[in-house]
Amino acid sequence: MAGHSKWANIQHRKGAQDAKKGKVFTKIAKELTVAAKLGGGDPSGNSRLRLAMDKARAANMPRDNVDRAIKKGTGEGNDAIYEDITYEAYGPGGVGLLVRVLTDNRNRSITDVRTVITKRGCAMAEAGSVSWQFDMKGIIEAPLSAGEDEVMMIALDAGAEDVAVDEDIITIITAPTDYEKVKKALEDGNIAISFAEVTMKPQNTIKLESADAKKLITIVDLLEDLDDVQEVFGNYEIDDADLEGM
Repeated sequence: MAGHSKWANIQHRKGAQDAKKGKVFTKIAKELTVAAKLGGGDPSGNSRLRLAMDKARAANMPRDNVDRAIKKGTGEGNDAIYEDITYEAYGPGGVGLLVRVLTDNRNRSITDVRTVITKRGCAMAEAGSVSWQFDMKGIIEAPLSAGEDEVMMIALDAGAEDVAVDEDIITIITAPTDYEKVKKALEDGNIAISFAEVTMKPQNTIKLESADAKKLITIVDLLEDLDDVQEVFGNYEIDDADLEGM
């Protein structure tokens, strides 16, 4: 995975999706609204809102859009009631997929997701049959140039579970509850962070090549393009060369 994030690979080509700014902003706004509705509009006491605001900053979402989405969640101009649902599926090569949606119409969502999956010869899965293969973890990455020893010392002192080096990337793994504390410690230590997210980390990955890799990427593209879909997680791995060829 030289030169870029392993997690960006596993979770799909974030850059390609980020190019669709309007759709990305819409998805983040929905997450901000739900987070504010569930936990209030003050990020200091609402960790889900803080994570959503981090995503908004990473996507360069305008502050006015962020504020408007939060106000909707706290009762200003929004009557929609969103459900947070994760569907499970099997993709090409036996890859497990978790498809997280925020929806005000679960019948529409499941129909849309099922259509994408089954029309490409794959299958929906029973609840729990895929999710057990993933753990929710905080993933923070820094370039190797930041200094392996320094990063490791700061991260482990702040409560990180593990620190690993994969060629030119230092990857820090945290429990979800320790993610923000570890991230802040690295930032306070002037460590450049190239990727940071609380995500579903696969326990093991399945390497896909050629036709299966292309088919999987097509499925993920189509799923992420659905209005209700917030995130797609998979336990797959695709070589850089194959990704570039697509």
